[in-house]
Amino acid sequence: MNTIKRLLGCVREYKTQTILSPIFISLEVAVECIIPFFTKDLINAIEASSDISVITKYGFILIVLAVFALLFGALSGHFSAVASAGFAKNIRHDMFYAVQDYSFANIDKFSSSSLVTRLTTDITHVQNAFMTVIRVALRSPLMLITSVIMTILIKPSITLTFLVMIPFLTFALIMVFKLVMPFFRRIFKKYDNLNNSVQENVQGIRAVKSYVREDYENEKFNKASDEVCYDFTKAEKIMAFGNPLMMTAIYIVMVLIIYICSKVIITSSGADLNVGDLSTLLTYGMQIMMSMMMLTMNFVMLSMSAPAATRIVEVLNEKPTITDPENPVYDVKDGSVDFDNVEFSYSPEAKNHTLKNINLHIKSGETVGIMGATGSSKSSLIQLICRLYDVNSGSVKVGGTDVRDYDLKTLRDSVSVVLQKNVLFSGTVKENLRWGDKEATDEEIVRACKLAQADDFIREMPNEYDTFIERGGVNVSGGQKQRLCIARALLKKPKILILDDSTSAVDTKTDALIRKAMREEIPNTTKIIIAQRVASIQDADKIVVINNGMIDGVGTHDELIESNEIYREVFESQTKAGDFDE
Repeated sequence: MNTIKRLLGCVREYKTQTILSPIFISLEVAVECIIPFFTKDLINAIEASSDISVITKYGFILIVLAVFALLFGALSGHFSAVASAGFAKNIRHDMFYAVQDYSFANIDKFSSSSLVTRLTTDITHVQNAFMTVIRVALRSPLMLITSVIMTILIKPSITLTFLVMIPFLTFALIMVFKLVMPFFRRIFKKYDNLNNSVQENVQGIRAVKSYVREDYENEKFNKASDEVCYDFTKAEKIMAFGNPLMMTAIYIVMVLIIYICSKVIITSSGADLNVGDLSTLLTYGMQIMMSMMMLTMNFVMLSMSAPAATRIVEVLNEKPTITDPENPVYDVKDGSVDFDNVEFSYSPEAKNHTLKNINLHIKSGETVGIMGATGSSKSSLIQLICRLYDVNSGSVKVGGTDVRDYDLKTLRDSVSVVLQKNVLFSGTVKENLRWGDKEATDEEIVRACKLAQADDFIREMPNEYDTFIERGGVNVSGGQKQRLCIARALLKKPKILILDDSTSAVDTKTDALIRKAMREEIPNTTKIIIAQRVASIQDADKIVVINNGMIDGVGTHDELIESNEIYREVFESQTKAGDFDE
């Protein structure tokens, strides 16, 4: 009930259509149940060789009723289509906006492939179920009840024929429902695996081809696809029993009606029951049994949508782990950063912390290099500054204020982060750069690109700054993508600029030019640079060495050469390999 209540909140501006659809379907049912009554009179009139005017009258009435039934049905279909499509649109809107407010921890909980499935496949199932509920699901019980009442009015004893079959079919439907539900619950989880396989393959298609792993990827996809197919087949086989059961019941009822009614007509010579009554009872019998069949279909639809609805509500009800405080601070004084006794882990249940006993103080305007082995938690450290995650204990301060006390937008507008995985979106170069500042002028864009050493290669593009960037930046090189992302970050005019190994794909000369431009053009901005190359951070005001989630050393390049074994070994290995560039 909580799931239903939560989803009904998404109807909103489509309440009128949602109400009108069942109203018109009720009118359609009423008219369709009246039609057999007049059909009976028409048959009796023909049998009695009545005047053509009488037959014409009944024929005209039936035509008018048929037109009204068609009109009411069309209106119901129109309103149910508008309501269900609008309902799905609102769910999609609410889910997407909910995901936008998620912290990284929330997204880690669901996984991106699962969120895609919930935003697409799951919503489609719920949309179909909603249309079924407001139109077909209401029509079936209404038709069933009304037709039973009509048969009682004509011949109460015949009604027992239907009533005997209803409990039998109800029991059969419940058993089918119970057997099918577990399969549908599993299917939606396997959809996530299938989408994940597709997503990984498409995003990493260059790696797949360069390593000639098409066969492996095909095998992985086929396995996920076969699992979905297997469970769907099992579910369909179980549901397939519903249709033969219904058809058997329909034929049994028809035979019984014809047998009983024919016997009554013959024995009473038409006094208790006539041919018109027989025809009407057959029609109502068919309506009753078809209603039961539609109820079966409704059960199937609802059984498929129930797990999907639960998964959607999980996303809607998920509370972001990072939110604005009650009285947020809206001003970041400067770019100073202080880590005080920070402990952090990605999971509350984790036995070991990712970051342990971090104490680090960075003055506003300083350039700080961070170095450490892969997996030493360098990226975890900088993600706490813009509050992508929250610390488990201790505090991270920016401008002298705990990051948890800031308005999130204010904090993140003051901190620009160029992450390891650079992301460009489909659109022109300008449109991508204006993610940093949507009001940026062309002059500001060019200046940021010059600082990031991106202007030269942009000028060589077919349409320069109006060149279209494909989704994910697939039509630019890794180094070009990095420089565009740095330019985008600079357009925010941040108090703190974080480069998370963001020049790894550029040559050492370009790397040096980027560092020189930042040092000269934005001296008051705090610059935190994570790098694997010593050359990228050698001229920093101080360098922090991270090892296994702890600070192993802090100092200048010369100081660390003398005092820190890890830093000295990296420096010497790169110098011997010729990677170091003074």
